[in-house]
Amino acid sequence: MVENGEAATCDYAEANRRETAIRFVVDAFNGRVDAILSRVKHDNHGTLAQEIQDSFSLVNHNGEAFRNARVLPAFLDARLAELKWAVAAQELRLREREEQRQIQEQIREEEKARREYEKVIQEAARDQETLEKAMQQARAEVEHATAQERASLERRIEDLSARLKAAEEKGQRALSMAQQTRAGNVYVISNIGSFGEEVFKIGMTRRLEPLERVRELGDASVPFEFDVHAMIPSDDAPALERLLHDKFDDLRVNRVNGRKEFFRVPLSRIRELVTERGLPARFTMVAGAREYRETMALGRKTSAQHDQYLAHEADPDDVA
Repeated sequence: MVENGEAATCDYAEANRRETAIRFVVDAFNGRVDAILSRVKHDNHGTLAQEIQDSFSLVNHNGEAFRNARVLPAFLDARLAELKWAVAAQELRLREREEQRQIQEQIREEEKARREYEKVIQEAARDQETLEKAMQQARAEVEHATAQERASLERRIEDLSARLKAAEEKGQRALSMAQQTRAGNVYVISNIGSFGEEVFKIGMTRRLEPLERVRELGDASVPFEFDVHAMIPSDDAPALERLLHDKFDDLRVNRVNGRKEFFRVPLSRIRELVTERGLPARFTMVAGAREYRETMALGRKTSAQHDQYLAHEADPDDVA
């Protein structure tokens, strides 16, 4: 546009003066805009657009002394479009970084799950070996025991048998989940003290002990612990999580970043959807919010004590 004479104009008749005046206002405007564009972020389009428009007005005002040398509106629009695409590029970079963060988080979660499965499988194998040896010893003792001792040993054998069965089932469950790469649990949790009423996080974990993941979420990122409202086992946890996210997409707390998992929705609606799908889940409808409620109670107590202190200071003769 600059080369074609479409960026600016002025009212000088003499070509040399006219060219100089036009170059002056174009250079002044472009210098300001280039400085503004160097500060582009994903979330400051409105502020920078206003600065570009202000620069357009200022340069044209100063150009009035040079036979109304002025930047044309079409050139302003072109540079505003440049800002728009620069902001869009920053937004794409931000999304890419967020996607990479999500991928890394998923990798870490999968690795933790894998280590947990392996640990449980090894522990179950050791428990089975220990219990089998104890049962063999108890059976050997039965052969030489008295009637009274035999009854006690048989009860011990029954107990060992039940514990052995539980250890085998635990090992098999861990092995099964390790082999099923998509098996896991979808959780519905809340944090009234951090996010308010009727805001729920719907996420998934492949941990054998899914509550460990919930505890991690409440460790450092938020001031209060999370309350668990449902833990839904699924052979395809990512698909179930995606189903719930899509169903409540218009109720997201963050409408800009779709990877945030918080939704402002009545818990009853989540329960209805899960029930309609015939999924095995038991919902806890009331949030305990223990830490938050205890904190509020302590705050009210401290406030009351402070008010009592101020009242006493105002009337020192009041011994009460």
